[in-house]
Amino acid sequence: MPLYDYHCPACSHHFEALVRPGSTPVCPRCGSSSLERQISAPVPPGQSKAIIAAARRQAAREGHLSNFSKAERGKLG
Repeated sequence: MPLYDYHCPACSHHFEALVRPGSTPVCPRCGSSSLERQISAPVPPGQSKAIIAAARRQAAREGHLSNFSKAERGKLG
């Protein structure tokens, strides 16, 4: 099922919805079915070493050290 972004012109609500082929989504706020499908921004896959390293540094700053080995935790000190 594809994930689409929608805008409801009736109540100006923006939302995402998983849509099955052949089904028509409705606005979760007002129930209108006359929606405008929006272009979604692409998301990087997150597999680059820089993204992974940045996420690990953020986790360390927040105190989540379970994804680091003992040797790596010693270097963070």
